[in-house]
Amino acid sequence: MNKEKVLVTSALPYANGPIHLGHLSGAYLPADIYVRYKRLKGDDIIYICGSDEHGVPITISADKEKVSPNVIIDRYHEKNKAAFEKFGMSFDIYSRTSLPIHHKTAQEFFKKFHENGLLVEKKSMHFYDNKANMFLPDRYVEGTCPRCGYEEARSDECEKCGSLYEPQELLNPKSKISGDTPELKETSHWYFPLGKYQKFLEDYIQEMNSNYGWKDNVLQYCKGWFKDGLKDRAVTRDLDWGIKVPLPNSEGKVIYVWFEAVLGYISATKIFSENLNKPDLWKDYWQGKDTKYIAFIGKDNVVFHTIIFPAMLQAWNENSETKFILPQNVPANEFLNFEGKKFSKSRGWGIDVDEFLELFPADPLRYTLASNLPENKDTDFYWKEFQAKNNNELADILGNFINRTFIFAGKHFNNEVPSRNELSEIDNKMLNDLQVYPQKIAELFENYKIKDAVLEMMNLTRNANKYFNDSEPWVTVKKDKSICGTTINICLQTIYTLAEIFSPVIPFSSKKIFSMLNTEPTEWLSIGINNLKVGHKLNKSEILFKKIEDDVIQVQLDKLPSSEIVKEKIHEISFEDFSKIKLKIAKIVSAESIKKSNKLLKLKVELKNETRQIIAGIAQSYSPVELINKKVVIVSNLKPAKLFGELSEGMILAVENNTGKLNVLEVDENIAIGTDVR
Repeated sequence: MNKEKVLVTSALPYANGPIHLGHLSGAYLPADIYVRYKRLKGDDIIYICGSDEHGVPITISADKEKVSPNVIIDRYHEKNKAAFEKFGMSFDIYSRTSLPIHHKTAQEFFKKFHENGLLVEKKSMHFYDNKANMFLPDRYVEGTCPRCGYEEARSDECEKCGSLYEPQELLNPKSKISGDTPELKETSHWYFPLGKYQKFLEDYIQEMNSNYGWKDNVLQYCKGWFKDGLKDRAVTRDLDWGIKVPLPNSEGKVIYVWFEAVLGYISATKIFSENLNKPDLWKDYWQGKDTKYIAFIGKDNVVFHTIIFPAMLQAWNENSETKFILPQNVPANEFLNFEGKKFSKSRGWGIDVDEFLELFPADPLRYTLASNLPENKDTDFYWKEFQAKNNNELADILGNFINRTFIFAGKHFNNEVPSRNELSEIDNKMLNDLQVYPQKIAELFENYKIKDAVLEMMNLTRNANKYFNDSEPWVTVKKDKSICGTTINICLQTIYTLAEIFSPVIPFSSKKIFSMLNTEPTEWLSIGINNLKVGHKLNKSEILFKKIEDDVIQVQLDKLPSSEIVKEKIHEISFEDFSKIKLKIAKIVSAESIKKSNKLLKLKVELKNETRQIIAGIAQSYSPVELINKKVVIVSNLKPAKLFGELSEGMILAVENNTGKLNVLEVDENIAIGTDVR
């Protein structure tokens, strides 16, 4: 792989409240894992983020508390920055949009667009509160949606049905400041001609998707906006809090937050450069032709990063010798829910990051979220699943393998790496895994498939445990210590590889593992089978992951408002429908992987008088060799279907545990194949 220059941004979190677990799964943890991997690969990469500190919600919070907006943004900037640090976010800078350099950057863009005749002044009708003597931004007005009848709609948008409308269409409007009915009054604003750039944006997105494979959900959002036709967007609003419009006779007007917030990435990079005493360094990233810009966001920010921000950058580029790069990819995630429902501060549903990290370490949370990222659809955080991920995977699989290996190395090899001697078939297979898996995981990272990469990490760990068990070092240490030494050598090399590949996901634990190994990580491309030399001295081991007891989790479940708990809906079927399903006992006689699929296995199963082929989605829970000779339950009368070009003539029954692992239903060896299950 070639070394790359990469610019990564995460959506600026709003400094109006604490970040919660849903935020982490959207724009932050995936980006941090990607960035940590790219650093290990040796790429020239910077990671930019910061607080979005302007806009109406902040002024509403300030009004409620009877404090200035500065009090609100200072509080939540520091609170969220500390929570990110404790969680292990590795930003190169965490800036804020209230800083003078950001105001200057936003005003430069505004003035350039104005000077080039791009911005158009228009008059329009907006709500005005006579009692408060001010124009009311959309969030300061509440009324009934003219489309769906929702009674808490904003002046120009309904959160419930998603409709956009003109302020004069809102029914029963009320000012959230005075409670009075506001009147519609004429005001003037500057508009950015977004529609002018629709053709450019459609071509740009098509090219980026063609070359770099954008996610389907992102493309669908963009197509929806293009279908409706892009409209001019106001870039100013009547408000005291924000970046002042840099034009004469514009008192009481600020630059709209949608316009200036995305420019916070640029101003933050300028501060990063100044902190290094290299004031022009930011240009190498934002204006370097060879730079790859990746914008990590949640789905609620897609339009700003795929349409609005690229249009603004293109508008600058058209009239300037200095050219900004546009995002190469925008791997937006869907939403993470909490115990089956959306996070809601008002309903007390969910948990903030700082609160969570007062109770549990960061790494088990990072691992749990990373293995369940909402990359293509909404997913859920469940307390029981968090417990299972920590106990059954981190502690029982990863931690147990490391602990057993270190115990053997200490007890039988003086805490040193023993020599590797004649290799057996299973030795060679494990060594091959150490070379194959880092490449496989790297490819997944490069394509922003973080969840699949984490799954492969744990698959390698499962293989390592199986190798340890199959090698039986507790037997060979008594019969032939050289064979035992080979096993422990390979296990220690495996631990090194695991420490490296897991480090983007569980960085605190990875650091501890490297300390136990008494060594440092290498570049990703140098991970192999000889990272630890024979005779290398090891440090004392420690327990990496403590088990979380049921009563600890129950305390958290008991905190949930009972009225909000989601009850599972059961869809009943008739006995006649159920009786149509024919279940039989079958024996798996062969199993192999399917090319281009990391989830499917091709199985041959024996029934009483026939052999069938079944395609089963269990590759992430079983290796092919583990399935041979297992007696399983199959649906024998399922209509045949083709999957990845292979015929499937049935279905194997399996259960999914709370960690996501599938376990095929096995039956007693004495039951004959072909037997009906009743």
